[in-house]
Amino acid sequence: MHEADVAIVGAGAAGLSLAHRLTRPAPGTRPLSVVLVGAPPGPLRPPRRTWCFWESGRGPYDAAVTRSWRHLRVHRPTGEPIEHDISPLRYKMIRSDDFEALIEHDLAGSGQVRRVEATVESIESLPGGACVHARTADGHLDAVHARWVFDSRPLGSLPAARTTLLQHFHGWFVRTDHRAFDPDRVEFMDLRTPQPAQGLSFGYVLPTGPGQALVEYTEFSPAVLSADAYDEALRHYTGSVLGLEDFEVTGSETGVIPMTDARFARRTGASVFRIGAAGGATRPATGYTFAGVQRQTAAVAAALRQGRPPVPPLPHSARARAMDAVLLHALDSGLVNGADFFSRLFASVPLPRLLRFLDGGTRLHEELAIGLRTPVLPMLRAATRVPRLPPRPFPGP
Repeated sequence: MHEADVAIVGAGAAGLSLAHRLTRPAPGTRPLSVVLVGAPPGPLRPPRRTWCFWESGRGPYDAAVTRSWRHLRVHRPTGEPIEHDISPLRYKMIRSDDFEALIEHDLAGSGQVRRVEATVESIESLPGGACVHARTADGHLDAVHARWVFDSRPLGSLPAARTTLLQHFHGWFVRTDHRAFDPDRVEFMDLRTPQPAQGLSFGYVLPTGPGQALVEYTEFSPAVLSADAYDEALRHYTGSVLGLEDFEVTGSETGVIPMTDARFARRTGASVFRIGAAGGATRPATGYTFAGVQRQTAAVAAALRQGRPPVPPLPHSARARAMDAVLLHALDSGLVNGADFFSRLFASVPLPRLLRFLDGGTRLHEELAIGLRTPVLPMLRAATRVPRLPPRPFPGP
């Protein structure tokens, strides 16, 4: 049995971020003891991931950043490029292995966090706290009793929602012996891909050098593809669109991110909370999660230090979530053509302003101005429909 002020279940981006924030000293506060319960090697351990986000200037995780850019490019379906300089912002790429190594180094030096490698079987609410029941890889039972428990594990199923799409993708890490990429520019949304009957598809290129990049094929649609279909889409994109020849695939990654207007239960017991994607940290209309995780875990850490109930906040405002619900319905119902919608938006609104909007940094008059750059009548039609849509269970990917 382990005793702690805080137990964190899951050692992905959210769990590691919260543990890391709780090790930072705050004047006049008592250091909190933390137990971080991570799954042993196997299917329950978070897969390797590449996370991207944007921020101005230096950030707390820059030592783990693979590369950053200030030039982002969008290609219309007809091929015309739209390029944006997002200064003073930088678009940053972090590999999950590098992020974990950085956090592990800091945690080891703090002395506040104990690591437990075990599979969590249940979380039991108790008077004045909760108990995490787990089983180690060799079959032994273990337990953590804590005043507060934060669960960052993925949900087994999504909550009912008016609209749920999936952002699903497959990417290749490619290497060539010739200059195939511009290392100073991200292909942020390349709409020259064949568009699905429902939703949206695009290519995405993160160049880490003139001959190296992560190249992804992404769809926003109701269902995932087969492995062969992803590979075929990537062969078409790398060959017919990017014109790549004689390249080596050095690795791959696959992911599915729910884009949903569902309400996520962030409190599941008097002392038990969900954080990360399971706690609503994902921006519904884009799938970006890393920056939302940072805002959410910062708020939780501040509440714990100040002795307030540490209910994880939703990192996106109610107004932002309402606008996202309208866009998701417009895409899902076919009221707007996804490729035309985003082409028009990127061509008429400066990307730094769009990125500020996605981070909740815009004011109402700026958001109205952005809305006027979209197909107004179809979006108004979607806005009138959304409040009347009943929540429906999602059958799963």
